[in-house]
Amino acid sequence: MTDAARQDRDLGRAARSSSFGQDHDLSLADRLGRWLSVRRIRRYLGPVAGWDAADIGCGYRADLGRQLLAAAASVVFIDLALDPALRMRPDTRLIEGELPAALGEVPDASLDLIVCNNVLEHVWEAELLLAELFRTLRSAGVLVVNVPSWRGKVALETAAFRLGLAPAAEMDDHKAYYDPRDLWPLLVRAGFRPRSVRCHRHKLGLNTIARCVKE
Repeated sequence: MTDAARQDRDLGRAARSSSFGQDHDLSLADRLGRWLSVRRIRRYLGPVAGWDAADIGCGYRADLGRQLLAAAASVVFIDLALDPALRMRPDTRLIEGELPAALGEVPDASLDLIVCNNVLEHVWEAELLLAELFRTLRSAGVLVVNVPSWRGKVALETAAFRLGLAPAAEMDDHKAYYDPRDLWPLLVRAGFRPRSVRCHRHKLGLNTIARCVKE
């Protein structure tokens, strides 16, 4: 590969500069998708009271995480930029930075629950990100990952590029899509045992969701 070609490649892989929802209001499609995700993820997380939790790639206002993790003993929010208003709770820690590197600020085995919703498709190093999430979980800790599937790719790109119902820049930032057969091996390589991974489609097959328990 020539230097010019390598430079073009690196420019194409340039990191995004803002968090989801930082530069725009949520669209109708965004709000509907979040509502459907909250219902499913809440069922997968179970009771959160008394646990140390995190929302990884939570978005600027951490709307989903604030709903799901309100009863947790403590919450870590991580994204490129975060609304300062999230500091209102003394038990909340904000970490701003790129993933997966930003997870380096989270100690080993310090979390009981992790939500990673619509994040994996935005990062190049998905396997490294999952390995970092595994590292930060305590024994018996729970990770819930929700990602768009390959069927979801069609719906998302139609909504964004043809109908203008979702931000086109968000779809242009996608690096991959995940069916269960794509996501499951990454979770196992990250350290989760197969018997502790539940992974399947939902939202009419538009998303893939996984619940993993660290043994």
